[in-house]
Amino acid sequence: MLFTGGLPSARPSVRADGHIPVDISRDPAREAAERELTRPMYHENDPNLLQRAGDRFWEWVEDILGTAAAIAPGGAIGLVAVILIVAGLIGTLWWRLGIPQRLPTTSAPLFEASPRSAAQHRTAAESHAAAHRWNEAVQERMRAVVRSLEERALLDPRPGRTADEAAEEGSRSLPAHSAALRSAARDFDDVTYGGRTAGHQAYQRLRELDLSLERARPRPADAIPGGGA
Repeated sequence: MLFTGGLPSARPSVRADGHIPVDISRDPAREAAERELTRPMYHENDPNLLQRAGDRFWEWVEDILGTAAAIAPGGAIGLVAVILIVAGLIGTLWWRLGIPQRLPTTSAPLFEASPRSAAQHRTAAESHAAAHRWNEAVQERMRAVVRSLEERALLDPRPGRTADEAAEEGSRSLPAHSAALRSAARDFDDVTYGGRTAGHQAYQRLRELDLSLERARPRPADAIPGGGA
């Protein structure tokens, strides 16, 4: 400011380089700054779209976990315990039920194209069992059970018969073993078409059923509904 005659006189300040600075109002200054910051040189190290999406996702997960920890008994430790319990339950169900797969509406034929005797199926089943191939062992033992019933004339030999049909028909002559036959048919279907895995216990049940049926005496034909027809 210069004082002339006792009154201040406005005069622009002069910079050291001799240029008079330009006085810009607030809004134009902000717009100029925003344009400057959009230049690529200021964004060379910015995260890409995928990285930003990942950051947003993990922020969201942290928010969810933080909220859950706040309401869970015991806070964060309680939340971890709940997660472990749920994971354990899921793992147990997965192990017990196997890989979920869509079951067919009808079972495929029990036997393959080339017929074999019950003794041959038993030998194959024992061989698979010795190698811990339980799925194959269950399949062959079920075939041995059905073939044995056919060889004893308790079932009529019929191509294309399914395990369920064999169990249903065999139950008519051997009603005391009806539940075991149906259970064996389910085990066969589960490992053959349902994508599940058998174990030693499933095979042992089938083996015991096979031995029991060998000693079982069938119901007389005149006592079977429709047997005298």
